[in-house]
Amino acid sequence: MIDIIAGSKSDSKIVEKVLTVLEANNVEYKVLYLSAHRDHEKLVQAVTESRAEIFICIAGLAAALPGVVASITDKPVIGVPVSAALNGLDALLSIVQMPKGVPVATVGIDNGANAAYLAMRILEVNKSA
Repeated sequence: MIDIIAGSKSDSKIVEKVLTVLEANNVEYKVLYLSAHRDHEKLVQAVTESRAEIFICIAGLAAALPGVVASITDKPVIGVPVSAALNGLDALLSIVQMPKGVPVATVGIDNGANAAYLAMRILEVNKSA
């Protein structure tokens, strides 16, 4: 099970890229729209109560969402930077520059499909172990 968390409904075009891959491969998922800043308490509750094995977090601008989720859980978090401003470089750098002990895997800007493929690979490794 994968939880896809997008910081805003404006990220839905990237969410669709993730869903296209997951649905084609019959992977169970849930989509949530929660901001790390505006919905912090709901986000914490959603992550701590989730039965997901992996989180895909989609965010633009300062892109705090993947790091916040990674600080709440010890499950794998994949960040997808969105090209909302500065061609997505601000989001990419925000996601990839996590402090030691708060790892977030990061895919290319707007590359929701690669996030889905990476999540499926992680699920397969977990099954093999």
